[in-house]
Amino acid sequence: MNVPDHLYFSDSHEWVDPSSPESATVGISDHAQAELTDVVYLELPEVGRVISKGEAIAVIESVKAANDIYAPVSGEIVEVNEALAEAPEPVNEDPYGGGWMFKVKLADSAEVEGLMNATAYRDTIS
Repeated sequence: MNVPDHLYFSDSHEWVDPSSPESATVGISDHAQAELTDVVYLELPEVGRVISKGEAIAVIESVKAANDIYAPVSGEIVEVNEALAEAPEPVNEDPYGGGWMFKVKLADSAEVEGLMNATAYRDTIS
């Protein structure tokens, strides 16, 4: 299972890339997309929405099930991956690249450090 070392992970399998000083990028893990199987629809949050860590903020549907996507961090949505609305395949094909879902201007950067690092996440899913 692909778990990039530079990302942080939530218990509900969202990943966070805090490498940009302007915003953190969020998506679902390779493990999560594999469990869902083929993603057919995404309902992403709106730009400008203020979110709280742990809040259900989006919906992902696959041929298997519909699930909520939870905010791994608090902040304001500053960008969404609009291309996924028309063609959600990158969530399955490239969950850490083209399958990113939204970007958040962090309310508190310390929340990222409360998430699992890649090593801890690998232990959780193995």
